[in-house]
Parts: sequence; C-alpha cells; structure tokens
Amino acid sequence: MEVYTIKDIARELGISTSTVSRALRGSYEINPETKRLVMECAERLNYRPNPIALSLKGSASRAIGVILPQVANYFFSQAINGIEAIAYNRGYHVIIFQSQESYEREMANVQQAMSRKVDGLLMSLSSETSDVTHLQDVLDKNVPLVLFDRVSSELNVTKVVADNFGGAFAATEHLIRSGRRRIAHLTIQPWLSITQERLAGYRAALEQNGLEFDETLIRYGTFGPDEVGPMVDELMHLESPPDAFFTASDRLAVGCLQALRQRNLHIPDDVSLIGFTNLNVADLLDPPLSTVVQPAQEIGQVAAERLIDQIERKLRALPIETVQIATELIVRSSTRLEAVKL
Repeated sequence: MEVYTIKDIARELGISTSTVSRALRGSYEINPETKRLVMECAERLNYRPNPIALSLKGSASRAIGVILPQVANYFFSQAINGIEAIAYNRGYHVIIFQSQESYEREMANVQQAMSRKVDGLLMSLSSETSDVTHLQDVLDKNVPLVLFDRVSSELNVTKVVADNFGGAFAATEHLIRSGRRRIAHLTIQPWLSITQERLAGYRAALEQNGLEFDETLIRYGTFGPDEVGPMVDELMHLESPPDAFFTASDRLAVGCLQALRQRNLHIPDDVSLIGFTNLNVADLLDPPLSTVVQPAQEIGQVAAERLIDQIERKLRALPIETVQIATELIVRSSTRLEAVKL
C-alpha cells in the first residue's frame, strides 16, 4: 500500500505543507473551508500521521495511557474501540492498562504510564478506588487527565459519562408502567459514581410515581462470580418480595437471569428483569433482556478527543466540564408491557 505524506496533500491542493499540517491539527489559524478540503484529501489518500516521526520532532511521546478496570468487560472493550479510532486518526499510540478492579494495581498502572512519558491519561476508576490522591499527583505534574464512566467529583478534570440518572429513571419507570410495584435494585459498590447516579434515578422514578423507596430492596455487590444467587434468595424471602429486578451492570443482569431461572421463577410472569448494560447478546437471551444501553464507543471517542485537545491546545482546549452522553432504553420480553392505569 502506497504511503502518502503531508507533502502529497499539499501538492494535491496547491497549498503549503505548513498549512496542511496546521489544518490537520485543527489550528484556529486555518479557515474552516481549507480545513474541510485538507481533511477530505487526507481521507481520499488514506493519509495517516506517523507517530514515530512526530515524537522525534518534539518532546511529546505521541502516546496516551488508558487505564480501565477490565478489557473483558464488554463496555470497556467498546470504549477502547472508540478511543483507538480517534487516537489513530490523530497520530497517537494507545497504551492500555488493566486495574482488574484493584486500587493498588491502578496506582501501579498510573506509575507505569507516567514512567513511559505518556502525553496524557484516560481513566475509569477501579471498583476499589475511593481515594484519588494518586490522580491529583498526575495533575500536579501538569499531565492532562480525562476520566470516563467511573469518575470522581474530587478531581477538577473533564469527565465523560453516560446519563446514568436518566437511564435508571427510564428503566424504573418502565417497570412501574408495566404494573410492577416492588422493584429490587442490584448494584455495585456504593462509593462509585455510576452506583450513586443510577440509584438516584431509580429512587426518583419511584417517588415521582407515588411509590415509597424501600432500602430493603437494595443490594450492593462486588464483582464475585457467585454472589447474585444469595442476593436473589434474600430478596425473595422478604415478607413482601420483589416483583421486578433492575440491575446496574452486565454481570449482575446475567447473574440475576441465571439465578431466577435456577429458582424456577418465570420471567416476566413471576418477576420482570431489566439491566443497565452493553451486552451485545441481550436479544439472544431467554427471554430477550430489556436493557438501558450505554453508548460505550461514543464515550470512548469523546473522551479521547477531549484528552488530545488538552494535549495539543493546552491554552485553547475546551473548558473542563462533565460531558453527558444519552442512554437508550430498549424494551424486550423480560419486561412484557401490560396495560396498567397508574
């Protein structure tokens, strides 16, 4: 495959190589029409920046570190796809680290990334992380940092998240409108941002529909493989057991489905089940699973764009803010809708 350079784009358009270079970097000095022509030509010629050459040109490594809990988690694997697509097109390498839900390993990952002189860090916190001092140290060294999905309010950084509150509200209200009144919520560690936001959405939907929030219907888990069964047993043995389950993760959704079936509870006749997931096989489960879908790839893309903008335009980057990406409620057979008057 022929490799094209900035000189080829400049020759094709009859402009200088410096103009092409600034246009590809998104420089404010280049007018929008010229940027459009340069980007179209680059796409047509299949131009790709050479990260090694770019790193030799300056002090930057042209590499970004990505630290996340687990690549095997479908949400994070999709987020990586989004991150790598943006990084590749803008001439950056991606170095991926897994914390495996461990705070100590996350700290080691940060140290390793910093020792490799990455230009910036993208992070989603481990389920054990409540102290973010190690990340404040990164900021104190003037290394750009963007958090995504699991974030911390203690850090003054850009955060890219799903609309966890809105998604949980929509899922809970859907269950209520399908006739359910005792809705259990299975979630993960209470200090995580996604846990707090989804619990708040669940609670708000109950209260706005005239149902009392009942703490006995909430169960907090970790990431153990066999923990969902005991949760289901505890809940179903309550004096007033749940008639629906709303789970806050892929693992909990699948575990709950399996536990209910093992206990001969029929879905949705005995209990309804809805998840907050990115499972790509949710429609193939038995029954097909209703779910709130997070736009994982888009979250990864936006997070990478914001980080690279900070790296390249430190004084002109977009302001620090929380970017919220909409979720989508998909209704399937696990919450078969019935005509109910509220």
